[in-house]
Amino acid sequence: MNERRTAAAVVPADRKITMRSSAAAARSSRLGPAALAAILLLLPSSAAALESRVVLTDVTAQTGITFRHTDGGSGRRYIVETVSAGLALFDYDRDGDIDIYFLNGSPLPGTKASSPPRNALYRNEGGWKFTDVTAEAGVGDTGYGLGVAVGDYDGDGYQDLYLNNFGRNVLYRNRGDSTFSDATDAAGVSGGDRVGAGTCFLDMDGDGDLDLYVANYLKFSFDKHVSLTTRGVPVYANPRYYPPDPDTLFRNNGDGTFTDVSEESGVGRHAGWGMGIVCGDYDDDGDTDVFIGNDVSANFLFENDGKGRFREVALLSGTAFDLHGDEQGSMGVDCGDYDGDGWLDFYVTSYQSQFATLYRNLGDAGFEDVTMRTGAGAGTLPHVTWGNSIVDLDKDGHRDIFVACGHLQDNIEAYDDSSRYHARNILLMNDGRGRFRPAPEGSGDGLLVCLSSRGAGFDDLDNDGDVDIVILNSRREPTVLRNDTRNSHHWLQVELRGVKTNRDGVGARVTLVAGGRKFVDEVHSGRGYQGHHGSRLYFGLGSASRVDRLEIRWVGGGTDVHENIAADQRITVTEGRSLDHASRRP
Repeated sequence: MNERRTAAAVVPADRKITMRSSAAAARSSRLGPAALAAILLLLPSSAAALESRVVLTDVTAQTGITFRHTDGGSGRRYIVETVSAGLALFDYDRDGDIDIYFLNGSPLPGTKASSPPRNALYRNEGGWKFTDVTAEAGVGDTGYGLGVAVGDYDGDGYQDLYLNNFGRNVLYRNRGDSTFSDATDAAGVSGGDRVGAGTCFLDMDGDGDLDLYVANYLKFSFDKHVSLTTRGVPVYANPRYYPPDPDTLFRNNGDGTFTDVSEESGVGRHAGWGMGIVCGDYDDDGDTDVFIGNDVSANFLFENDGKGRFREVALLSGTAFDLHGDEQGSMGVDCGDYDGDGWLDFYVTSYQSQFATLYRNLGDAGFEDVTMRTGAGAGTLPHVTWGNSIVDLDKDGHRDIFVACGHLQDNIEAYDDSSRYHARNILLMNDGRGRFRPAPEGSGDGLLVCLSSRGAGFDDLDNDGDVDIVILNSRREPTVLRNDTRNSHHWLQVELRGVKTNRDGVGARVTLVAGGRKFVDEVHSGRGYQGHHGSRLYFGLGSASRVDRLEIRWVGGGTDVHENIAADQRITVTEGRSLDHASRRP
């Protein structure tokens, strides 16, 4: 229990309400001996710590990045301040380097700014140097940024940007000359005056172009603002003080425009406090499904019938609630095959006094909460957790978990000594036997950074074969972490190019066989906490120096198979073509 969950219904605006602390709620929660024992297993201990294999180095100061986030707050504590913002990692100019796009807030009532804050695009120059190209690229939106996704919606070979704001959303079309144009009105995807959240591109009907899913958080306007106190201390309101808002689904018409199909698709019939989102084929039936992490309520899992009609199956599948049947303050969500069984699992971050949750895919359209059994929630209980990824950081072929932490109540210490506004982020190492352990001391100064983090992105920023990390921190500068892990493990990066299917290969499933093991991943557009990363798929291969078999199943298309591929390179695989036409090393 916590202050975000104590209110069970929407209440009138402008009421002064006193709420008990999360610490008091936690003390009154029902935890039996078995649950307490399981919690103790999750706590870090020197005996349980793995030998350090990952080193993350904070290189922010040398990057030239001067961006600083603002939530636009003036002390009035509008709820939108708590959920800003995500970021995107993508190669906007197709020069082979991953660039960074940060979302920003904007001044809210009571706040004055000499110049309006803006989003920022930084071009990767190589050598860990980045240049602010926001103005020349034309992507300096001054709206209130919350979520972002990247995808080539018009199939011209260049990735476009969609911003899910508090207020009017924005679609930036990539012109292909390192500049963007605002195509929002022409495309018909402004979304109305709503509170945004995560967003994703997907090919929901297998017709070869990218549709657009837009999660909405809640119905809020400044005249409906609710003021709260806890122990006499002003705090941000629980989302339940505002009505939930159904999500929006836009179908791509194939001519640069979209049609709102929320109702006919089935998505618009469900209202939730949507936050993080990821689109993936959880049941491996060849089409793309949608998982929505709903704050303070049951999550949604929309099962696709292959034609863009969705059935909400979270309760049936076991992903609506946690192991104890409780709704959570779900924030970010990622999917990946953590146990190597060929099925996509979900990892969902959450609120203070709740574990971030790992849902294991059982392969029968059902999931099991294995957080306690696997240790996947270790260290998360005291914190609010946000951006996350199921990602292999040491190339051993087993996916680890990274979690961005930081409270949304900037004065939490004034009334609750069980948490902190600034917190270190968490790295959990996969031992290859289905369990996770906290990364031990000595894993780099990147894990010592103590801020209030939100969105997080994961990609190979220096093209050296391992995954680096970028974190957006609320009200502060970002954090850029270089992966300095040194070992003899091998790897392969795969970039897809659709021909008959969508150009980025979004939704395509890639299966590798190497060293007697099978590796599975998909291309996702939008994921984690309201952000985007991973258009290139990254596979750690452990000791395997070659890939025996590479299979790509394209959404709405066929299947391509390639064999006998050398490790330690980045390859581009074009639909329907032989691999040697597009192979390259970084």
